[in-house]
Amino acid sequence: MSAVVIEDLHRDYAEVHAVRGVSLAIEPGELYGLVGPDGAGKSTTIGCLAGLMHPTSGSVRILGEDPMGRRSTAREHLGLMPQEYSLYGDLTIAENLWFFGQLFGLKKKVFMERRERLLGITRLGRFEDRRADALSGGMYKKLALSCALLHQPQVLLLDEPTNGVDPVSRRELWALIYEFVADGMAVLLSTPYMDEASRCHRVGLMHEGHIIAEGAPGDLTDGLEHEVAEVIGGDRATLHGFLEGRDELVAASPAGERLRVIIKPGGSATLDAALAPLGASLRRVPPDFEDLFLARVAA
Repeated sequence: MSAVVIEDLHRDYAEVHAVRGVSLAIEPGELYGLVGPDGAGKSTTIGCLAGLMHPTSGSVRILGEDPMGRRSTAREHLGLMPQEYSLYGDLTIAENLWFFGQLFGLKKKVFMERRERLLGITRLGRFEDRRADALSGGMYKKLALSCALLHQPQVLLLDEPTNGVDPVSRRELWALIYEFVADGMAVLLSTPYMDEASRCHRVGLMHEGHIIAEGAPGDLTDGLEHEVAEVIGGDRATLHGFLEGRDELVAASPAGERLRVIIKPGGSATLDAALAPLGASLRRVPPDFEDLFLARVAA
C-alpha cells in the first residue's frame, strides 16, 4: 500500500505525500477523498494514519510526528471516525459524548459548550437520552462524528462515513462535513461510492493499495482520454454477446435500459460502424468516476 504522510510544516496547511509517486497538499478547509471499491486499501491507509497499525513499507507522519511514537502528540490533534461501530451501545447519546469528553481530557465548561454545539448542528439534542444501539444508521453516524470532533482536531479522518445510511442521512452527513471543512478543518475521508468523489475538492482513486489517479474531480474526468458512450437501439441480449471481447472496448455495463461503454482512444468510429448492421449506434456521454476507475484499472 501507499504510505501516507500528513504534516503541518508551517502551522497553516497540511501536506500529504504518498511515497508511490503521489504528492499533494491538504490545506485547512480542504476535503480530500480516498475513493475506491472494497479491498482497495482505503481503511488500511486510514488505520496507518491514525496510528492503529504500522505500514508495511514507508512511513507515516501526522503534523510532523509519527502517530505511533511513544512521545508523539499527533493523535491529540487528530479526529477519527472508523468504519466499524465504535460507540458504546448501552450508553445514551449524552453518555457517549461525556465519555469521549473525559477521554480527551476536556474541562467541564469547554465540554458543555462543544457538546451543545454538536448536538445542535447534528439535531441530536432531543434524542440525547436514547441509547446508541437504538439509533438509526444515520443518527449513529452523526453521534460518532460528534464524538470524533469534541476535541476540535486539526485533521479529521473519516472511514466510509456514509456507508450503510439512508439517502437523507447521507445528505445530512455531507452537510455536516462541509460545515467543519468551512471552519478550516483538513478532512480526509474514504468512500466506495464513486459518485461521492465529485463532492471532494481533490481525490485519490485507489486500487489494490495503489493510488492510480489523483487530482481535482473535474480535472480527472475531463482528462480521461477514453470516450464514453451509450449504445442506442438494437437488441440488448444480442448487443451483449456482440460487444464481449471487442478490441475497441475497455468495459461495457448496463445503464438503465441501455448499455454504457468505455471505448479505447481512436476506437469509436470502428465500433460505431460495426454496430450499424445491428440497428444500434453510439451516443457520447460525459465520463463519470466509475468510467475513470474502469479505464485506469484496465490500463
